[in-house]
Order: sequence, then structure tokens, then C-alpha cells
Amino acid sequence: MARALYIHWPFCASKCPYCDFNSHVRAEIDIDAWRDGLLADLRHEARQASRVNGAAEALTSIFFGGGTPSLMPPALVGDLLAEAERLWGFAPGIEITLEANPTSFEAGRFASFAAAGINRLSIGVQSFDPQALAFLGRTHSVNTAERVLGEAQKLFGRVTFDLIYALPDQAPEAWAKELRHALAFGTEHLSLYQLTIEPNTRFATDVRREVFTPMDNDFAADLYAVTQELTEAAGLPAYEISNHARPGEESRHNLAYWRYQDYCGIGPGAHGRRGGIATRRVRKPENWITAIQRQAHGVDWTHTLSRAEAATEALLMGLRLAEGIDPAALAARFGLAEAELLDRRRVDLYRELGFIWQREERLGVTAAGMPVLDTVLGELVPVKLAAG
Repeated sequence: MARALYIHWPFCASKCPYCDFNSHVRAEIDIDAWRDGLLADLRHEARQASRVNGAAEALTSIFFGGGTPSLMPPALVGDLLAEAERLWGFAPGIEITLEANPTSFEAGRFASFAAAGINRLSIGVQSFDPQALAFLGRTHSVNTAERVLGEAQKLFGRVTFDLIYALPDQAPEAWAKELRHALAFGTEHLSLYQLTIEPNTRFATDVRREVFTPMDNDFAADLYAVTQELTEAAGLPAYEISNHARPGEESRHNLAYWRYQDYCGIGPGAHGRRGGIATRRVRKPENWITAIQRQAHGVDWTHTLSRAEAATEALLMGLRLAEGIDPAALAARFGLAEAELLDRRRVDLYRELGFIWQREERLGVTAAGMPVLDTVLGELVPVKLAAG
């Protein structure tokens, strides 16, 4: 199976009000301790992966996520890439992505990141509307984001950026104008996320206190339809519910997740899947450092997945993709009967309702079903399988 590596850098300059990721603001960071810790975690994961798979499989993808990994010293990124290549080897054409914010400080490091080996940049623009940026707690301006995008496109072979839509009271016409502006940059990939109110975020508190009201689902569905229409017309169709790309420019790293291939995760809170074993690292940065010092790795929890658990995960991930799944192949992969994998009566019902498509051996969720994906998936997965 393809081998992907995720490296988590948990630090940000500030915490965005919508963010529920494992990100933290710290006044000081001991870079030497973090270099030693990440390298130790990397070596441990390589040893464990080789025990599962025998000879090391070359990496096809590396993703630096966060947090804000563009705040990492470029030399540290280079050290981690050199060690990953020594431990695993790099497959030809490996994709190496780093997440960045569109600030002048971070843009000043782009050339150094490219020299260190980063060949794909993912930029958290989030909006081209000044009021929306303020609402989302972003510290960059629209002009800076546009300039940084241009600089990134000169330095990196592949550039993608994120936008958040379905904000309170956002009109379809306003979103369409903003999306057309985004598409005009000509990047081969875009991630377009509807605003969701996650627990334990400032926005969750604001909604509870009635500071603002989230967009109604029906109105959000209208904006989703606008999104699909404009991206299709621009040659960037959705290949996953929130991700759009020109054919061949899909994120290889994220495809490894959604196709349920093995991946290793290091750094605070990182998850992984290798050889049927789920892994999770210690979440809090300081506790992760302590774990490294105590046991030479940051693993907090491992779990051998049952066939039903693994099949459920593969099913739920695969149905996010526009390419859908091959139910027979998936069932065979996990040693299950196809009837154990999917509730066929529900499949037929949702196909008649227009939420499911089926072509030859493949099955997937239609454009009409994607806005209600969670509901559809909850109905398709048999109760016994979902329960493990």
C-alpha cells in the first residue's frame, strides 16, 4: 500500500475562533527540544512500520500540518525530510506539502522551504472579503493574501489554498463573486469548506450566547450548489466533498486517507493507521515532549482494529470521494460478505431518491447527496458493522 507520513506542528501565532484542531499559542518554543522530539518520533514510527510491512516502503507523500507549520524553522523542515528519506526512501515524484498562512513573515520563508524540499504549498487564505477575515479571526489582509499567493506560485510547482464559506448571512451572489476571484488565480487545487461550529471553540460559545446564528442548512446547500457549478465550469471538479482539483492534481496525501491506505502520523495528537493498527500521539505539546523524554516516542494509544472497524472506516472515508467505492473489492479486502458491508435496501432507497449513484461495480454519493453526506452515510452502514 502507499505510504504517507503526517508531521504535526502544533503552534500558531493566534487561535482562530472556528478552529478545533490541536493548535496552541506559546510565547517561547525550544526548537532544539522539538527537533530532537520529532526526529525520535519519526524513528520510532519507521521501526514500527517496518515490523508490520517488512522492508520499508518508500514514502509517496509527506504533509506538514498544524497548527501553523510555516512557523517552523526551514532548517528543521529540512532535517525532518532528510531523516524521513534515510528511514523510508522517497518514491519518484513524492508530494511534500506544507501548510502556511498568507502573512509577509511566512512568505519570507517560502524560498527556504522550497530549498528544504517542500514542493507543494497549502495556504490558509480563508476569505477574500475583509469583513469575513475579521469575523474569522484572521490577521492577514486581502491584499497580503493576494500578494503571497502570487509569490508562492512562482516558487512552488503546486499551490492550493483554503476558503471558508456559508458564513452567517452570506449571499449566494457574494460567494459566487469571491469564488470567481479565487478561481482566477489559476491554482490546480482548492479546498472549499462550509463553516461548521465545532465544540469547544470560541464560535461555539458565541452561538450559545446568541452572538451570531449559523447559516441555515438549506441556504448553505444553495451555496454548495454554486460552488459545484463554478468549479466544474473552471475545470476543478470536486473529487471529495470539500476539495476540488484539475484531473491529476488531487492531493495525493489526502487521497491516501480517503482510500484508506496506510499512513504514519508523528507529533502531538497525530493519528496513524499501519497494518490494521490505529495509533494516536499524546495531544498536549508539553506532555508530548515529556513522553518523548520518557519513552523515546510520543505514542499515547494503539488499537488493533477489528475487521468490522477497519471496514467501517474504509467505507466512511471512501464514500466522501467522487470516485466512490467498489463494494465487492472492499468487502474482500476485509474478509466480509458484501451484504455485511452495506445495507442494500438502504442503498436502493437512496439511489431512488437521487442521493446514491451506481455504475458497474462502483457506488458513490451524488452531488445531491453530498450536502447531507453524514445522514446518508449513517443510513448506509449496517448497525452491526458500525458498532464494530
